[in-house]
Amino acid sequence: MLTKKLNVCLLGLLILFGCADAQTGGSGFASLPAPKAGEKVATFAGGCFWSLSEGLYELKGVNKVVAGYAGGTTKNPSYEDVCGKNTGHAESVQVYYNPAEISYAALAEAFFYAHDPTTVNRQGPDVGDDYRSVAFYRTPEEKKTLESVIAKVNATHHYSSPIVTQVVPFKVLYPAENYHQGYYRQHMDNPYISHVSVPKVLKLRKAMNSLLKPEFQHKD
Repeated sequence: MLTKKLNVCLLGLLILFGCADAQTGGSGFASLPAPKAGEKVATFAGGCFWSLSEGLYELKGVNKVVAGYAGGTTKNPSYEDVCGKNTGHAESVQVYYNPAEISYAALAEAFFYAHDPTTVNRQGPDVGDDYRSVAFYRTPEEKKTLESVIAKVNATHHYSSPIVTQVVPFKVLYPAENYHQGYYRQHMDNPYISHVSVPKVLKLRKAMNSLLKPEFQHKD
């Protein structure tokens, strides 16, 4: 029991440290670029967007990832607004990718391996609907693809529990503050990054090694 309490306290401190450090970055918001010619976009939410941004960026064919807020009702929310859990938004990422190099299906599968899609409103120590798992689709074809990929991952029994990710139509993503963009690489000394985010990125690398950019692939 004592060990369990200590672990809970440690995780709480990691969250507090991560949030406090993030809030020192200023309030300027990132821009949300239009897709380039031949480029497509996909939007996902899977817990803290620091690790999800990095994990999906490491895939071949992914050109850019913008961290933001989606799935809620408040317009142009701030990080503090979303953390207050009154906006309905989830921490999300918008992925700009080349469909000639990576398919939407492969990107979706990577998303399911980049976080734990079997927990409702929770990712490890992060609790609340702002950390829920969501796959936003833009077309009926993307919806069918997501449903197919979910069935595929469930069939592999990669997770001991079934996927509970919400599959909902995309409406809008509001870009997060500039200091959240690329936060993972810029703050490797942050205890939250090293203890919570890094294991998620390594988990994705292991599951999707062949689809990673060469610099991130594990060489036997």
